Parts: sequence; C-alpha cells; structure tokens
Amino acid sequence: MLQPLLHYGMHFVVPLFIALLFFRKKWLVVYGILLATMLVDFDHLVANPIFDPNRCSIGFHVLHSYWAIGVYVVLLFFKKTRVVGIGLVLHMITDYLDCLWM
Repeated sequence: MLQPLLHYGMHFVVPLFIALLFFRKKWLVVYGILLATMLVDFDHLVANPIFDPNRCSIGFHVLHSYWAIGVYVVLLFFKKTRVVGIGLVLHMITDYLDCLWM
C-alpha cells in the first residue's frame, strides 16, 4: 500500500512542489514539462510483458538504462534543458525506489 503511494506521489506531487518552489513565475509550464517527462515510460511498451511488478525498470528498459540516466544528468547542467533533466532524473529516482521494494 505504501509503495504505490510513494511512487505516484513522486511522479505527481514532488514535481508540483519543485515547480512551485523553484519556478514560481512559470510553475504551471514547468509542472507540465515535468509531467511530460513521464513519456520516458514508453520504452515499457516494447518489453515482454509490458508490465511486470517484479521487474526493476532501471537497467532493463532502454530509456531507463545507465547510459540514458547519464545523459539525463548532463541535461541538468544546461539552462535550456534543466527542467527536462530534473523531470527525467526525478523519474529515474522514483523508479529506482521501486527497485528497492523488491
């Protein structure tokens, strides 16, 4: 019961707090971008099965690979890509926390 609450809180509530706290003037746009970074989960569609509750996404799916995560971290260092980088890194942290529950 706690795992889904933490997972979806990290996906929806934490980005809202980040947008409100750090991007106050453009919080709605930033929140939309942070939510849009969840599209990274499209790589789950090529997995078989698409959803496996006992599978750790990190290191399994292409867009959840360690190489991809490295690119997401690099995005943090450039002003134009920082918000996308924050969303993607937060997404990977969220999915990593799921791996710890297994």
